[in-house]
Amino acid sequence: MADLEAVLADVSYLMAMEKSKCTPAARASKKIVLPDPSVRSVMHKYMEKKNEVNFDKIFNQVLGYLLFKEFCEQTSEEPVPQLKFYEEIKLYEKQECVEERRRIARDIYDNFIMKELLAHSHDYSKECVAHVQKYLLKHDVPPNLFEPYIEEIFQHLRGEPFKSFLESDKYTRFCQWKNLELNIQLTMNDFSVHRIIGRGGFGEVYGCRKADTGKMYAMKCLDKKRIKMKQGETLALNERIMLSLVSTGVDCPFIVCMTYAFHTPDKLCFILDLMNGGDLHYHLSQHGVFNEAEMKFYAAEVILGLEHMHKRHIVYRDLKPANILLDEHGHVRISDLGLACDFSKKKPHASVGTHGYMAPEVLSKGTGYDSSADWFSFGCMLYKLLKGHSPFRQHKTKDKHEIDRMTLTMNVELPESFSPSLKSLLEGLLQRDINKRLGCKGKGADEVKEHVFFAGIDWQQVYHQKYTPPLIPPRGEVNAADAFDIGSFDEEDTKGIKLTESDQAQYKDFPLVISERWQSEVAETVFETVNQEADKMEMKKKSKQKQKFDADEKESDCILHGYIKKLGGPFASAWQTRYAKLYPNRLELHLENSAKPEMILLDIVEEVSSDLVSVKGEQCIVLRTRNDTKIVLTNTDEIGLKEWATSLRSAHKCSQELLASMAKKAGKIYGTDGAKEPASGRPPPAASPALARAPNGNN
Repeated sequence: MADLEAVLADVSYLMAMEKSKCTPAARASKKIVLPDPSVRSVMHKYMEKKNEVNFDKIFNQVLGYLLFKEFCEQTSEEPVPQLKFYEEIKLYEKQECVEERRRIARDIYDNFIMKELLAHSHDYSKECVAHVQKYLLKHDVPPNLFEPYIEEIFQHLRGEPFKSFLESDKYTRFCQWKNLELNIQLTMNDFSVHRIIGRGGFGEVYGCRKADTGKMYAMKCLDKKRIKMKQGETLALNERIMLSLVSTGVDCPFIVCMTYAFHTPDKLCFILDLMNGGDLHYHLSQHGVFNEAEMKFYAAEVILGLEHMHKRHIVYRDLKPANILLDEHGHVRISDLGLACDFSKKKPHASVGTHGYMAPEVLSKGTGYDSSADWFSFGCMLYKLLKGHSPFRQHKTKDKHEIDRMTLTMNVELPESFSPSLKSLLEGLLQRDINKRLGCKGKGADEVKEHVFFAGIDWQQVYHQKYTPPLIPPRGEVNAADAFDIGSFDEEDTKGIKLTESDQAQYKDFPLVISERWQSEVAETVFETVNQEADKMEMKKKSKQKQKFDADEKESDCILHGYIKKLGGPFASAWQTRYAKLYPNRLELHLENSAKPEMILLDIVEEVSSDLVSVKGEQCIVLRTRNDTKIVLTNTDEIGLKEWATSLRSAHKCSQELLASMAKKAGKIYGTDGAKEPASGRPPPAASPALARAPNGNN
């Protein structure tokens, strides 16, 4: 029976893998629904405060670039040839083959430079033209040939094209996607979880599929009770920090990166790149040891992974074949950053890692270290790939103290079968003296890359994964131990452990979405489909609405507008959706199909709650009027709700200051400036009739 269950688990997992390669509609089991276009108002205000409404910030986001491109190609009244020029340059820069670069360079020069020069329409500096001509005359086509043009293209795009984009529906759509991203709150329901593919000290790793895009990931679940039992809270939180550091910014194809982190009442969950080709330890057991050429392939890719970490001042501390995972094509990534550590401010001293791979300085108590430890471990790992065991684990000994003693004292004798360049590499990496160790003399990864063993390696080709892997994992197989061999934790171990409020409070900042990785996931899967469906829905909605609530408010003094919920109905027990418009002196709440809005004048508002208040299980803004009536507002959009709260408080404060100023002026005119003000500290409403007039137009 157990065998049948294991087979079914494998089949389910493999079917999910295949489904993830289908068309977007087949991938997703849950639909992404964009927020209403009116969210543009709050999002524009929110992004303005963060200085994110500028060309560079939007253009450098995956979805921002796609929508700006759509605007230039489909919507802009004026043609924007600069964007096509930019795309051709980027295509040129990606080419590895010199002949292909030469062909594209000639096309670019003919179509975007010479053609415009002849037509006297080339809006670029003479320096740019001269730079390109100088190289082309020598038949030289370096990857950065057109680099001087990029900044000048951007200067043009930052001008009228970007200003027009901000006025367009494409910018509204960007605001909708950005609002959706900022409100992501993941739960287990957002994933279809498949078979277990690994296990660690605090939990298990599963294959899973994201429900709304169909993308396959690995879900690493850490048990909070087990973490508490082993006092591993700091380690668990540190892993999230390390993963966010390596997963943000320039992508590294040689590290298992994180896209999301979230938690449930009993689990911490990391959503990571899925590597379905097994690990090098598994393949060593299946394939046997590797030869020098095969090892060189894995070494080169791991070097680039370590370089990515070290540039971010992270020491990995657990390099070994079991932590090097293969993708379906055979390329590798470093996984499991549970022991990784930031050494930018303080060098670590802890003796952590796997015996037989730990550097002497890691084993020496009280000794600080940095990335030096990884280069020693790297040497141990390469030796294992070639010989099947660590250089310090002779005769298959399992005695940890003996392995550590040998690491600290033994000079490794390398087999005669190793080539001279390989011997030189391993001798350099396995130096006990850090100052003599390869990778630790001031140039880091470059020292290792420049070693004679790697002569002839094109590191750009390595980065772009152009070299053929020595081992392609079998398709249609899980490439991991049997689900029942991996096993699961005994729940009896944690039966007596209780999670308190303070335990849960430690994880309040644990949830995370890596913006660029989420945007890439969407762009690769359902972006086009969701946009098409949203366009249809919005067209349908506009044709039905008699009153266009989200009419252009640009020329009015409207501060903010959009949908919001108000607590109302019998006994103030139901949430009622309203289209709200905030002006300097009033808040209008519009009901669909009703010409007359409910109007709340700010001069009768006594107080706007300084913080969000919990009402009926929702975070709310509470307005209290002079007659002690409470107006309760909320929104499922957390970003929007906070923006409404800030704007309401600001408008209320300005309104009160204006009323006080008008009362003072009235006092001087009528000679009543010495008269006492009402107990509330405000002048009577009669002192400001202008502020209470009906909203027949713009104020």
